[in-house]
Amino acid sequence: MPRLTKLYTRRGDTGTTSLGGGQRVEKDSPRVIAYGIVDELNSTIGVARANGLVERLDGALKTIQNELFHMGSDLCFIEEDKIKYSIPEIEQRHIDAMEVLIDELSAVVGPLENFILPGGSPGAAQLQLARTVCRRAEIAVITLAREEGIGSFVLTYLNRLSDALFVMGRYENHQRGIAEPLWDTKL
Repeated sequence: MPRLTKLYTRRGDTGTTSLGGGQRVEKDSPRVIAYGIVDELNSTIGVARANGLVERLDGALKTIQNELFHMGSDLCFIEEDKIKYSIPEIEQRHIDAMEVLIDELSAVVGPLENFILPGGSPGAAQLQLARTVCRRAEIAVITLAREEGIGSFVLTYLNRLSDALFVMGRYENHQRGIAEPLWDTKL
């Protein structure tokens, strides 16, 4: 577990930062952008949890937040350095668990019969916002993957997570007895 003794180092004052392996890169490099958006996603999920979600979702999201820290470490180390350092990474087991969760929640809310608008309960709306941040993280990781190697399961995990966040929003509304806000094509 890393120990942070001082929050500021002054080394980033010129627009660079260090990757996990110590390499200095520009703060707007695709790798830093990708793990920065993953961090933003994690924070957005934290806001949803802080707003109060049903217990089933809160427990699942606590696990997902830890997995997103795995992803952050996965992304802040270049592939060559992952051999040198023992860091947590996203694995197939994380994706498998996400698919089980999606199936479980989908069985409760039923099939989607119309497009829904983000909203309903505050927690559901926040989960839909997290879903959009997740999609942006996925796009940033795709951009990074065009230039550099990334963990084998990062993209798949983000793709599943956006689906999970969508169904979680539906589940939150369902459990709270709030009708899903539907897209009205006649407006």
